[in-house]
Amino acid sequence: MMRPSPALEDVYLCLAPVDFRKQIKGLSALVEAELELSPLGGQLFVFGNRARDKVKVLYWEGTGFCLWQKQLEQARFPWPSFWEGDVARLTGAQLNWLLDGLDLRHHQPHDRLDYESVL
Repeated sequence: MMRPSPALEDVYLCLAPVDFRKQIKGLSALVEAELELSPLGGQLFVFGNRARDKVKVLYWEGTGFCLWQKQLEQARFPWPSFWEGDVARLTGAQLNWLLDGLDLRHHQPHDRLDYESVL
């Protein structure tokens, strides 16, 4: 399983919903043009869709971009609404809490789902 290191200090969470048809080029352009940050510094940039059931994480790895995605089957990500502006800065630990479904204020995780098949 690939998860961001809890020791990361440079994680930027885009607070507004993002069109999830955007891939690496569209998301990296959004980081530079709208968030006014450089997508080439090795930081993680986290995006959510309008329904809050999908998350994408974009980062530069020195020779190219990487894009990671998580999609929930029933729950929604508890997107923080208590920050102002377009972007919030998180730690790697806080990002993992968000990915696990913990509300960054109340720390309540998603219910675990145990499926037998995807068909």
